[in-house]
Amino acid sequence: MTGSDGFVGPHIEKALRRICGAETEIVATSKAGGVHPQLGEMQALDVTDAAAVHATIARNDPTHVLHLAAIAAVGAASTDPGTAWAVHVGGTRNLAQALLDHAPRCWLLNVGSGLIYGETAKSGRLLDESAVPAPVDDYGVTKAAADLALGALVRRGLKVIRLRPFNHTGARQTEAFVIPAFAMQIARIEAGQIEPVLRVGNLDAERDFLDVRDVARAYALTVQRSDSLEPGLILNVASGIPRRIGDLLLKLLTQSTVPITIEHDPERRRPSDLPRIIGDATRARELLGWRPEYTLDDTLRAVLDDCRRRAARD
Repeated sequence: MTGSDGFVGPHIEKALRRICGAETEIVATSKAGGVHPQLGEMQALDVTDAAAVHATIARNDPTHVLHLAAIAAVGAASTDPGTAWAVHVGGTRNLAQALLDHAPRCWLLNVGSGLIYGETAKSGRLLDESAVPAPVDDYGVTKAAADLALGALVRRGLKVIRLRPFNHTGARQTEAFVIPAFAMQIARIEAGQIEPVLRVGNLDAERDFLDVRDVARAYALTVQRSDSLEPGLILNVASGIPRRIGDLLLKLLTQSTVPITIEHDPERRRPSDLPRIIGDATRARELLGWRPEYTLDDTLRAVLDDCRRRAARD
């Protein structure tokens, strides 16, 4: 598992052990390596270092690789597009080539993004896997480039499943993402650390949100059922339900213990914002037997409670 120490990695570890068996051997890697409180010892792996990637694959001889290493936030990719290209495209290409050279029977599960559909979402319809990629920013463009490159490598024998998750959130997600950004401000206001004003960007956009635990379960089911899937397969991971950002904020505010004023902040509005992007995960339901288990209220409560704990430590 690359990028194991990010937001999603620990959730995947739990899901893999629950679905594939507690004895499942999981090799966690991260750019810096070190010891993770849940994952244990992580091997150091910079996916942009081709030699290191080849050595890691040859040494571990994996049956499955879950490729999570990425620039996690859209804004960070726009700020440093060179790194986004190096990690998303170069790093993914390094990994694919290493698998072809050293572990050709290994399945690669590439974690892409529903944002690769971009402008196509303006049709207003649910986006299934046949929707044309038309990304609108550096994050989406680099994720799309990696996704398409992997699809082309199927002809050379690469066993890859291309996962396209839509928005997901949960405990321990950073404030670079909208729901924890709201929740952390609420938690700091409740703790008396900042004034009771919540600064927000675009509240009218509609997004497709899942609980990170449901997303992790979809990935684990893909591992479990990989041998019944076709190389090159694309799987959306989505709820299919449009959620207005402003409505999510109101749900969080109803859980607040103090009155809070909302203030619009132009710096929090991304110029590439799409009005609506919602996925169709019918294929994942049919092939994996997957469907979301957590309610939106469960998810928002988990995020806010986590942010309250973090604020208490500050």
